[in-house]
Amino acid sequence: MGSPTFQFKQFTIAHDRCAMKVGTDGVLVGAWAELPEDGKILDVGTGSGLIALMVAQRRPAAQVVGIDIDAAAVEQARENVEASPFGSRIDIRLQSLQELAEGNECFDAIVCNPPFFEETLLPPDTRRCLARHSVSLPFEEMIAGCAKLLREEGSFTTILPTTAFDSFRLQCFAAGLPIRRSQPVQGNARKPQKRVLATFVKKNAKGNGMTISWTQEKPLILNDANGRTHDYAALTNEFYLW
Repeated sequence: MGSPTFQFKQFTIAHDRCAMKVGTDGVLVGAWAELPEDGKILDVGTGSGLIALMVAQRRPAAQVVGIDIDAAAVEQARENVEASPFGSRIDIRLQSLQELAEGNECFDAIVCNPPFFEETLLPPDTRRCLARHSVSLPFEEMIAGCAKLLREEGSFTTILPTTAFDSFRLQCFAAGLPIRRSQPVQGNARKPQKRVLATFVKKNAKGNGMTISWTQEKPLILNDANGRTHDYAALTNEFYLW
């Protein structure tokens, strides 16, 4: 069993009561996401509060809302936030994206490390199932919710399986969220690309006259023979204790 806590440079994450633990995907989203200097930022499926805390560290003038449907995770995320230097700027809520989208709240940016293991058998543990699978938040509902909640020109950043990327990108485009930036992720140079980091931006006309070109960055390789690569270290240097 892993450690019940994970220490970052400016905050500590306790995750022993969360279905999904601190992992590379979440850290990548928090470090890579396109964020406004101020305004309001939403973290969907906040879990332990990891990405919400990373976002708050990166943007000292921003207000951050983290939502999750797992009551135990929400309780632990609130404790992590309260113990951090950023507690006054982060609001953790027991709420689904679908419920939030029914209201009138708007955000300047949305970040999400989504449940995306649609193609695998569901694990027997219900909480882990909800955290890892797109059962409670199908892609189409995630995209519709983000399109509803984002302000015009607001950004939505997420991480996806490479196999789902093209379909997700086209669904976003149809919903008025054309892609602006993407970067494949590889464990090392010999392994296939299994993840893609991507940022989408809200545009008014859904698919009409919007460009579908975007900046495709070179793959982010995480490890080489010497350990973490320079690019990975540079991206996460403000968070990891090296």
